[in-house]
Amino acid sequence: MAANFNLKATTVFVVVVACLLVLAGCPSGTPHAPTPTGPVREAHVGTPTIVTSPALPPVRAERIFPVMLGIDVLERSGFAAVKGKRIGLLTHPAGVNRRGESTIDVLRRAPGVKLVALFAPEHGIHGTEEAGKNLPDTFDSRTGLPVYSLHGKNRMPTKAMLKGLDALVIDLQDIGVRSYTFSSAMLYAMEACFQYNVEVVVLDRPNPLGGLKVGGPPMDAPLMSYVGAFRIPYVHGLTMGELARLAASSPDVLANPDAMRLRGRLTVVSMQGWHRSMRWPETGLPFVPTSPFVQDFQACIGYAMDGLGCEIGGFTHGSATTRPFVAFPGKTSEQLKKELEALKLPGLVFAKVAGKGPKRGPASEVQIEVADWAAWQPTDLSFQMMRLACRWSSRNPFSTASADKISMFNKLVGSEAWWTAISHEGARTNVDAFLADWRKSARDFQQQSRRVWLYPE
Repeated sequence: MAANFNLKATTVFVVVVACLLVLAGCPSGTPHAPTPTGPVREAHVGTPTIVTSPALPPVRAERIFPVMLGIDVLERSGFAAVKGKRIGLLTHPAGVNRRGESTIDVLRRAPGVKLVALFAPEHGIHGTEEAGKNLPDTFDSRTGLPVYSLHGKNRMPTKAMLKGLDALVIDLQDIGVRSYTFSSAMLYAMEACFQYNVEVVVLDRPNPLGGLKVGGPPMDAPLMSYVGAFRIPYVHGLTMGELARLAASSPDVLANPDAMRLRGRLTVVSMQGWHRSMRWPETGLPFVPTSPFVQDFQACIGYAMDGLGCEIGGFTHGSATTRPFVAFPGKTSEQLKKELEALKLPGLVFAKVAGKGPKRGPASEVQIEVADWAAWQPTDLSFQMMRLACRWSSRNPFSTASADKISMFNKLVGSEAWWTAISHEGARTNVDAFLADWRKSARDFQQQSRRVWLYPE
């Protein structure tokens, strides 16, 4: 009996100690998310298939995030999608896992995976280069790997760059806006890989604006370019993985002949825990700057909301720590606030900047807050700003702009009809009619694009 008693006592003691250790590792109030054990969805050209993931290893003691990124799901699956393959990686500094580790490092240490080359989009592999700057091929001083620039003499990987690769992995953080060129980099890379029989593996990431917000003009085919490679609304509501699925499953997106497109191989490693209603703050993930002027979530909002309105006409914009702001030459913050409020744009609240402005003179900026996300129409402000610029200028700034500015403006906006109207009619342009038409086309696109959705609402 004594021996049995001691054994039971010892067992109870061990169980109690184990429970205390578990409790000690979990700070009070920290929610416990269930271990993600669902399927890893791999989207292939043609009919998408659901591939059940292998048994996942136990979760290590670490901070719990609501969302597992594509790179996290890939790692938890034992790197199944790239196991035994020689791979290249198209990424940038925002390509990190949920713990903030670079995807470069995660794949370099992945067992059975050989990372042999890096590919860099606009702003370079380190994300520090200015917008639009052409960059040369180089070597990464930290890893010694070759870095092939896809924003230099080549926008598309060449046959030589892809030689010897079994797959090209793409891990780029988009901001949900058509003219942000990372989606173009992915599209062009897909075209090259399909041509040279290299598999494409997209590690999916959240759309910071969520997956339900769409708006702005669609892209007219004659205006398509590297800053507008998809015929989608300006704010499109898709993730990078969903854009890749759209390209691979549609006959009119990739430049490849249909027979080549249908032979192409695409795998999208989808996220776990992300829903379309989630904006970036709801993901629980830290925001890693995607480019020099997009440093936080507020900058993503500002880029979508007023970026087009500052291309021609005199408006300037920026992002403060709390909300975006705009300014116009010769207008005080009081005057500008009054004019913007008179537009009665749904969901927006305007506030004068107190004290000194960013250039240390008297403040002339007006901060913008999205106070009602559901009511907010993401691009309406930009087009109203264009009409105001015409009203406040002695001559129509659109009809007198340089050829270079006109060309870039149209590539960004994507609407020939809008250019005809604003350049000829100026302040008399019926902006509301355009906005109503674009809202309808955006809703139609959203309904049609459901076939490539990977995530619920």
